[in-house]
Amino acid sequence: MDKKNLKAMDLNELTDYIKNIGEKEFRAKQIFRWIYKGVSNFEMMSDLPKNLISKLKEDAYIGEIKIIKRVDSKKDNTSKFLFLLEDGNIIESVKMEYSYGTSVCVSSQVGCAMGCAFCASTIGGLVRSLEAWEMADQVLQIEKQINKKVGHVVVMGSGEPLLNYRELIKFLKILNDPLAFNISYRKITVSTCGVVPKIYKLAEENIPITLSISLHAPFDDLRDELVPINKKYNITQLLEACKFYIMKTKRRISFEYILISGVNDSERCAKKLVSLLKGMLCHVNLIPLNPVKEKLYERSDPREIKRFENILRENNIPVTVRAEMGADIDAACGQLRRSFLKEVEG
Repeated sequence: MDKKNLKAMDLNELTDYIKNIGEKEFRAKQIFRWIYKGVSNFEMMSDLPKNLISKLKEDAYIGEIKIIKRVDSKKDNTSKFLFLLEDGNIIESVKMEYSYGTSVCVSSQVGCAMGCAFCASTIGGLVRSLEAWEMADQVLQIEKQINKKVGHVVVMGSGEPLLNYRELIKFLKILNDPLAFNISYRKITVSTCGVVPKIYKLAEENIPITLSISLHAPFDDLRDELVPINKKYNITQLLEACKFYIMKTKRRISFEYILISGVNDSERCAKKLVSLLKGMLCHVNLIPLNPVKEKLYERSDPREIKRFENILRENNIPVTVRAEMGADIDAACGQLRRSFLKEVEG
């Protein structure tokens, strides 16, 4: 008989399991709390009776993904973690330190099917989606490694989170649960390339996270090239979904815009972006392109970045240029990828 992974259960599922093995409901909360303290040995759950511990040891286990490599940036307090999953796949996550606290960027899938032209995550395509517990364990194992609580989470690693919708929502609720991470939804960001139907669905969830849209181009023909999902859901459809999201949640949307030399950094692009976003409750993150060895694109010149920023600012579009973090360890935006064991060992 296969043992059940208790970490794969949310509190409701764990409560059902505990009742099914003839135990009182409150035991589920005790076990859930221990799991998110990082305890994986039932014997160490000191407030559980011995007969329950015996049952659990026979019927269940607490899954863990394993840190197999950590790389620390020499430029800042960014660290990249490579995790080995139970099925042998490897994913990457990033820990960043800011003035406001510790943030972790988690992956939602092994690989990515989106095919964005400038991104390493899509090289090799999609292998599979992660389960909620595998997303949560990225945060938990990093907390154990750095001996510090994580205060902010961004779902911006490998994968398209909204194509892993059910597990994503389960993960967000675990992050927010007072018995688990107790992280405010307002300190959680989910990034999407623009899966329009799921943006509408997410708006109806009434979860006050920050939604981040990977826009990267203001014209459909250019976005078709850079972000191929635009061929299915064009910019007009995407922005309509964004306006609905803002209306339903009253939350500001963040638009990510990677600046690529000679591709999307022109004055014409900046002015078109202004016309698209004028009057929206939004913020634009300009991201100088981070190098990916398999891609031929180059980052915009600092003067072009400044000109682009100024056009947005002069037209009252809230904008920041994202500080580069972790680029020296391939941990910056667009650089996370599916790794292979031979690369890790090398």
